[in-house]
Amino acid sequence: MRIRHLAATAGAIGAALLCIAATPSPAPAVSSAGTSFLTAVTINAGSPVQVGAVTGDYLYWSFTASAGQRPDVTATVTLPTEGRTGDESWIIEVFDGLRRRQACVAGEQSPVAAKDASTVELGCRLRQVRSWAEPWDGDPLPGTYYVRLSSTELPENDLGLPLKVDLTLATPAGDVDGDQGELAAPLVPNNKPGTVLTTPTPEVTSTAIESETGADEDGFFDVSWDWLPDLTSRWAWTVGGGVIAAVTGLIGFSFTRKRRRVA
Repeated sequence: MRIRHLAATAGAIGAALLCIAATPSPAPAVSSAGTSFLTAVTINAGSPVQVGAVTGDYLYWSFTASAGQRPDVTATVTLPTEGRTGDESWIIEVFDGLRRRQACVAGEQSPVAAKDASTVELGCRLRQVRSWAEPWDGDPLPGTYYVRLSSTELPENDLGLPLKVDLTLATPAGDVDGDQGELAAPLVPNNKPGTVLTTPTPEVTSTAIESETGADEDGFFDVSWDWLPDLTSRWAWTVGGGVIAAVTGLIGFSFTRKRRRVA
């Protein structure tokens, strides 16, 4: 009986440990923000962001999005209760790894906080991240994204007043079957600006030499007419205008010149 009791106790303890291990631990809160794209602080979906700042600051964060997700960023700015002298305009923007501003399909992107408002709510939901796109498209693609929060218009006397920012990031799944394709590489910015990219040296072939010198295989030189300009409508108008100007000059000279007296 004692052995069975010990076995049951050990099983209960093991099950409790498994439940504790399976329970995900809450993500640590982010308490800082960058001041530019290069110093943006990385955040993850579900991790709370609580930052203290002052009015007039530009706050930057970055996150990674995968194909099929629809990133949704929301922010609550707690404004100072004393010292404000007028209304304030705020804006939240999202850029991709190529610094292209992405369109927001939902959320209050640029609200205006009244003088007596204590908080202002902002939000931006992106379109579904696609796995591929044409080079000329501006659709969101997998890679790094940047969030910028700033005040655009406010009284000059309100600059420097303390405030608090609470920001959250969600990446719900969208229509996975609506997009088919594969991106060769994620849109990750170059973190080493100023490095020289090495390019392969093109090989010089006989065809390239012939095109530069104008000689064929037999050693004879072909006459090239590439130096002649293309006969476009601009050339026709130019030549026509020159002819008309010359004829007009001759006619004017014939009227103004002095006739010789006949002896």
